[in-house]
Amino acid sequence: METADNPGSDGQRDRVTRRARQLWELLEPVHGVVYFAPDAQARFEAVGLKGFWMGYFASRAAALGPVGPDLVVATFYVFNPGMVARALPDAWNLAAPEVVLDARSELADATLREALGDLATGPDAEAAAELAGSIARTAPRAGHPLGAAHGALPPPGDPLGKLWWAATVLREHRGDGHVAALLTADVDPCAALVLAAKNGKFGPQGEGLLQTSRKWTDQDWVAATGRLIERGWVDAGSGELTAAGRASHESIEDATDRAAASAYAPYSGGDLETLVQALEPLVTRIAETGALPLPNPIGIDPTAALDLD
Repeated sequence: METADNPGSDGQRDRVTRRARQLWELLEPVHGVVYFAPDAQARFEAVGLKGFWMGYFASRAAALGPVGPDLVVATFYVFNPGMVARALPDAWNLAAPEVVLDARSELADATLREALGDLATGPDAEAAAELAGSIARTAPRAGHPLGAAHGALPPPGDPLGKLWWAATVLREHRGDGHVAALLTADVDPCAALVLAAKNGKFGPQGEGLLQTSRKWTDQDWVAATGRLIERGWVDAGSGELTAAGRASHESIEDATDRAAASAYAPYSGGDLETLVQALEPLVTRIAETGALPLPNPIGIDPTAALDLD
């Protein structure tokens, strides 16, 4: 891999930060198909887990080992703690973490192969796997618990499996930085969802989508909205974000980008552009096949990700 020119310069940091957001938008659809696969629940139930959400929490947390709900609440951040406690640690009495990880890898591989068709074994998948895999291996671990845990897992030998592994490492690495940005801004988990939903990225039904999928009660949601009103981030009359709220939301996203950029900083602009070009046809196919539905609780629109340049 080439080394970035002057990686410490302000101009280089700005370019890498912008590229970090674009690459999240392109890598997230590769990773995210695993959550929307029609057979996701059945695959996890086949190894002993019970229901979709037990499969979700156990499969995403398994890289950490047989952890309890507290660590998952801390690292996943935006889920109602009671929701997590219904899945963990009971899941580990039904299936060991390594069994769950294998089931998740098999689900990801089958889902991506179905979505990508001939592209699954094409040169773009190979190029993306090589570049993203290198970035995932060298991404800083300090302060990134989920990114580090997934990065410690051995990557699959085949290109498509390696690409999904790399996309997973880098999205969790970014997520760790996002949690740090929310904590620094003093935004609690439910308020973080309210803020994100009111930004409009999740569509007109965004508040209902995020509240329901993360299992916060109406009382929780109203209280979190009230906290944002008190800060002047949400207008009490219209319920919309104020200018201060929009600026604060963007500030959190910018801080997230800066934290994510640490993974990409050692790589040249040419390397990162090559990765973008390799990912674009894959993401186009994922969007065309509907493997990542719209809207979704991740807030990713694969079609928008293709227009970030």
